[in-house]
Amino acid sequence: MIRSMTGYGRGEAQEAGTVFTVEIKTVNHRYSDVSIKIPRQMSFLEDKVRNIVNKSLSRGKIDIFISYENSDDDSKNAVVDEPLARAYINALCHLRDEYNLTDDITVSLVAKFPDVVKIETADEDEEKLWSTLKKAVESGIASLIQMRENEGQKLKNDLIIKSEIISKSLLEIKKRSPNVVNEYRQKLQCRISELLGQTTVDESRIAMETAMFADRCSIDEEIVRLDSHLQQLSATLNIEQSIGRKLDFLIQEMIREINTIGSKANDLEIIKEVLDIKSEIEKMREQVQNIE
Repeated sequence: MIRSMTGYGRGEAQEAGTVFTVEIKTVNHRYSDVSIKIPRQMSFLEDKVRNIVNKSLSRGKIDIFISYENSDDDSKNAVVDEPLARAYINALCHLRDEYNLTDDITVSLVAKFPDVVKIETADEDEEKLWSTLKKAVESGIASLIQMRENEGQKLKNDLIIKSEIISKSLLEIKKRSPNVVNEYRQKLQCRISELLGQTTVDESRIAMETAMFADRCSIDEEIVRLDSHLQQLSATLNIEQSIGRKLDFLIQEMIREINTIGSKANDLEIIKEVLDIKSEIEKMREQVQNIE
C-alpha cells in the first residue's frame, strides 16, 4: 500500500518493572535519515533499534525517542565515592584552619558536593532488556506505518483525481491538434489573397509552407508519451512497495512533455489546456514529494 512519509507512532512495553516507551516521528526526506535518542545506559541497543527501523521504513527523516524506567528497588544503589568525599573534607578543614572559620562540616554538607553520592543501576540482562525494547519499537513502528498508510491512501486518491483531470485536458489537445494545421493553411491563403488581390495563388508554395508549419508544431509524439506516463503513474500507484522515487521520475517526465507541447503548439486553445495541465502536474509534484 502506498505510504506517506509523514507520520507519528508510539509504542510501550514493560516486563518485571522495566518500562520502555518509544516515540517515532517522520517527515519527508529524499533518502532515509534515522536519528535515535536513547538513554546513555541503553546506548548498546541503538544499532539493534536502527536495524529494525531500516527494515520497516525505506525513506524519510525519522526521529526516534526512547525513554526507560526501572521501578525495581533492588536495581538501584547509592554508592559513596569515599576518596572524593575525603578530598572535599580535607579541603574544608584546610579552609577552616587557614582562615580560622567556624567548624560546621557535616555529613549533609559533604553529601551535597557533586558526585560524592552516586546512584548506580545494577547490571541487567542484555537480552531481557532488548526483548522488552524490541516490543516497544515494533509497536511504535506498527502505529506509525498505519498512520502513514492512511495518509498515503489520501495522497493516492488525490493523485488519481488530478491524473483524470490531466487526461481530459490532454484529450482536448489531441482533438484540437489536427485543426491547427488546417486553420493555418486557410489563414495563409486568405492573407496571400489579400496581399496579391486577384493574382493566382501558388498552391504548391502554400502546401510547402503548410508542411513546414505542420512539422514545427507537431505534438503527436509528446501527446502519446504524456498519455503513456499517465498510464504508468496509474499502474505504479497500485504497486505494493516503495514508489516515491519512481513517481517523482514520472512527474519530471510529464513536466518535460507538457513544456514541449506548450512551446510547439501555436494555438490559444491548446495553450489554455497546457496551462491547466501544468498546474495539475505541479500540484502532483508537491504531493509526490511526501510519498515513501
